[in-house]
Amino acid sequence: MLYKKVGVDIDKANEFVDYIKKRVGENIGLFGGLFDIKEIIKNYKHPILVSSTDGVGTKLEIARKMKNFKTIGIDLVAMNVNDIYVMKAKPLFFLDYYAVENLNLEISKE
Repeated sequence: MLYKKVGVDIDKANEFVDYIKKRVGENIGLFGGLFDIKEIIKNYKHPILVSSTDGVGTKLEIARKMKNFKTIGIDLVAMNVNDIYVMKAKPLFFLDYYAVENLNLEISKE
């Protein structure tokens, strides 16, 4: 069975990844993230890495009804940063995961 037959368009997904790469850098697309903490840990007696995974929740429904997705990405990062701040930690990096039922390039680029 082909992916395309079940609604997965690899070519469209690759086009979206290329679009993002131009905006955030060439390290996108790797299967993991690397962050060198060597300099950071010098400032701490007992360094602990804090991470967060969060989503925008029902705000996506509001964006869909308003046909305005421009702030969803900002909100996504903000929710994760806030979760880290409440732990009295410093956000160091952001790992992405983009999942949609059907990839609409125009909405995704917005």
